[in-house]
Amino acid sequence: MALGEKLAGQLVGGEVIELSSDLGGGKTTLTKGLASGLGYTGDLVSPTFTISRVYVLPNGKELHHFDFYRLAPNDVTAAELAEAAGDPNNIVVIEWAGHVGAKLPEDRLKIELVATSENDREITISGSDRYKKIIDELKS
Repeated sequence: MALGEKLAGQLVGGEVIELSSDLGGGKTTLTKGLASGLGYTGDLVSPTFTISRVYVLPNGKELHHFDFYRLAPNDVTAAELAEAAGDPNNIVVIEWAGHVGAKLPEDRLKIELVATSENDREITISGSDRYKKIIDELKS
């Protein structure tokens, strides 16, 4: 939650964030923290069964939350993801991005969560040059 809230303070819109971990690794919890940090006060639930959910933020921007866990590799239309990712008013979070392969935008922030215990995570953050400032801020 805390990492998501900290990340929220760095976002302006147009960002694509890939979250990776095993089942139960904290992807949706991080997204809840992100939504909270962006001012969203409603319930945020995993889109595992619906593939995607859209949350309207107080500033008029939208948080698009994708979960491709239930898809076969490359079994998603590129159009929906490209449309969401291409809009500067959207912040896009993608769980289980490996299932869509080459349809992911190259320009994205990657956050990997590895459970080291029930309540602890080792976090690796990387991304394209566009995200260097955000990465540096998150690591501080």
